[in-house]
This record gives sequence, structure tokens and C-alpha cells, in this order.
Amino acid sequence: MRERPDPTLDASADAPTGLTRRELLKAAAVGACALCVGGALLGAPTARAQSAQPGLIGRQPSPWFEALGGGEVRCTLCPLRCRLADGQRGPCRVRENRAGRGYTLVYGNPSLVQLDPVERKPFFHVLPGTRALSVSTAGCPIECRFCEVWDMALVAPEEVYAYDLPPDALVQHALEVGAASLSFAFGEPVAFFEYMLDAAALARAAGLRVLVHTSGYIEEAPLLALASVVDAVNVDLKGFDEAFYRDLCSAELGPVLRTLEVLHQAGVHLEITNLVIPTLNDDDAQIRAMCEWIVGALGRDVPLHFSRFYPLYKLANLPPTPVSTLDRARAIALDAGVHYVYVARVTGHEGEDTFCPHCGEVAIARMGFMVEHVAIDEGRCRGCGGRIEGRWA
Repeated sequence: MRERPDPTLDASADAPTGLTRRELLKAAAVGACALCVGGALLGAPTARAQSAQPGLIGRQPSPWFEALGGGEVRCTLCPLRCRLADGQRGPCRVRENRAGRGYTLVYGNPSLVQLDPVERKPFFHVLPGTRALSVSTAGCPIECRFCEVWDMALVAPEEVYAYDLPPDALVQHALEVGAASLSFAFGEPVAFFEYMLDAAALARAAGLRVLVHTSGYIEEAPLLALASVVDAVNVDLKGFDEAFYRDLCSAELGPVLRTLEVLHQAGVHLEITNLVIPTLNDDDAQIRAMCEWIVGALGRDVPLHFSRFYPLYKLANLPPTPVSTLDRARAIALDAGVHYVYVARVTGHEGEDTFCPHCGEVAIARMGFMVEHVAIDEGRCRGCGGRIEGRWA
């Protein structure tokens, strides 16, 4: 699931008379400062004069293809490993065989560029209270029936408006708007892998943190290349059942679990998001099995976000997730030994805060995407000195 970007009240502003800051934040629910407004990029010299343009404007040869002979190529980027004849595209809609050579069709042409809190990615253990510049293009290798950005991710690049922002211009833009990190999120970063990889290397060199929020549907070789230039990855673990992945996402669970293991072994900071969908993946036994796998394969310190489902796209017939279901999932995860368990999209919930696993005190207090208080010094709880996993500097 990718949360739809929608600019709202910037909750960093002072509260009006009669409302405390916490009351204002709860009323606002989210805080975001979008740079994409009315089809134009705002807020920095590199992009101020630029408007989004329709059409296919980001074609570039990709090294993530192999020739098969007879003019056919195979994409080696994701587990689908699509075999493409001349002129054919993969189901991602953004990778194509042109005269026996594989191309990416979205290089340097994001359809979304947005500045907002890093907590919205969501990353709760990376630079709390800072802003991240998020970037995404058209395309996705899988199709989730509950996709929130289907009109961007599940369409061809010709069907969206995009900006001309090659990697160097993108990184410069992030610096000019004061972002602390560059985030590849909202759509599926695997779809624009080549663009992400080049921009990530430049961002790292410029002193920015590099963040990725992904479905994790990627082959191991490109994943290892990505792991060398990113700081943190949030993986959507959409369920813990092969039938769920097959029927709801047209994908498989195994490659996603392998992605998590590879990133963990590479030392990349990991967080996991699980969208809890009523009647489809909210079974207690499935949630417990998922949490026990996380503890056994990745350790207790990987933050786990249980996100609330709202009816949309092809699952508009289902109700929103009851908060009681999220409470139960959180209790199961804590009982399984996960140290950091969050409830997403329920503003004001206790599950928005970070609790020290050593002393139980609140180490980070949040309201929605806004950070109210941080009691962590150099990666340790200010109260007891216990280590708290994250990227804090």
C-alpha cells in the first residue's frame, strides 16, 4: 500500500488561541508540505519555472536486461523476469524491448516530487522530525487490489504528467528545499530502479540520507546494488500467506521475505509496514506467524507498522480496519517479542509513540506525522541509556 499524497495543513505552525499544539495536531491528523501543486514544482530555483509535461519523455537503455537471441530480451530486475519480444513491455508498463535492447521509460521523469515529514514514509527510526523529499514515477511490477496510487503506479508513463529532473537536478532540488533525506516512495521504486540508483549515489555524496519504501519485489543482484547506496528501507509485507499475495497482489510472498533477509544481512536499517485488511489478512494466527518470522529472521529491533486500511480501488466494498483489530495485532507483535510496534493512520493512538524496550518510557512522542518530543541521545534512551535501533544522526 502506498499512502496517497495529499497536501494538508502544515502542522508546524503555531496553534491558534484556545487550542493547544497537541489539539491542533490531532485535528490536522497529518502534516505535509507538497512541492507538486497544480502541475508545477514550487519552492526552489532548480524547479520553480518547470511544469509537468505529458507523454513518454524518460527513455534510456538499462543494464538490467539480458539478450535471449532472436531479438528477445529478459528483464532481470524483478522476480517476474519478463521475456519480451521487440516492442513489448512488461506488466510494469515502464520497461520495454526496443530492437533487441531493454529500456527503462521513466528515467529522470518523476510524476511526483513532494516534501513532507520523514514519519510519513513511514520511517519512525530515521532522523525524527526532519523532512524528506519524496520521488516517484509511473509503473509497478505488481498489481495490488488495494493500491492507493493506482492512477500513478498502475498506468503507463504516457498517461501521467512528469517532470524533467535527472539525478543531479533532483539532488540539487532536495538540497535547495532543505530536505534531510531523499525518499523513493508513494509509487514503486523498483519500477524506476535505474533512476533511483543513480540519484541515490549522488544524494549520499551530497550528505543526504537515502530512503526507500517498496513492495520488496526485486531480484537479489539489483537489490544488493541498491543496498550499497541506501540508508533505510521500509518494506510492505502485505500479508503472510502465499494465497493472499497471489490473489490480491498478483505476486509471491517468498521474494519479499528474501528481500528483507538480504537487506538485514547487508546492514541496511529496516522497517516493515503491514496493511491490515478486514477478512483478508487480519487473522490472529497469520499475524503471529508473521511476527515470529520477523523476530527469528530479522531480530527484535525491526520497527513494525500496522497500518489501517480504508476502502479504495478494487476493495471499496470492505470497511475500514477496526481500531480494535490494530490493537490486537500490536499486542500479538509485542507478545512475540517485536520491540517497536506502531499503529499507523489512527492519529492520537498510543501506538504512534516509540517506547524504550529497556525501561518502557516514551523515547519519541508523536501526533500523526508530527514529532512532539525526542528523548534519544546518540542512539540511546535518555532515561536508562539503553540502545534504541535507528539512524538518528
